[in-house]
Amino acid sequence: MKIINGENAILGRLASYVAKESLKGEEFVILNCKKIIITGNRKDIEKEFREKREKMGSGQRGPKHSRITYKIVKRTIKGMLPDNRNERGKDALKRIICYNDTPKEFENKKMISAGKEKGDKFIFVGDISK
Repeated sequence: MKIINGENAILGRLASYVAKESLKGEEFVILNCKKIIITGNRKDIEKEFREKREKMGSGQRGPKHSRITYKIVKRTIKGMLPDNRNERGKDALKRIICYNDTPKEFENKKMISAGKEKGDKFIFVGDISK
């Protein structure tokens, strides 16, 4: 099991790495999902997420995009896995666990630091979920 500290990590790069490795059979725990960043223009990113949340099918049956930060991260990873009808993609998604903060059971364990220096244009996943 690999434990990843998501602080200052770029969402797309983190998601593609985790998706690729989980398809190979690796288990992942992603911590600090609130502090993962999305690069790009802040207003455009907020607008895109707002539009996704407002889109609902008739009778509110349609695709629902959650405001919860760890679910945003998990949904991004899910988009990089094979189709839902494929058992391989379902099994890979079950091997990934996301947390908003660091639970006590993972505090003293060795973590992979995924964060790098931040650029100018970015927004935290925690800011989008508000």
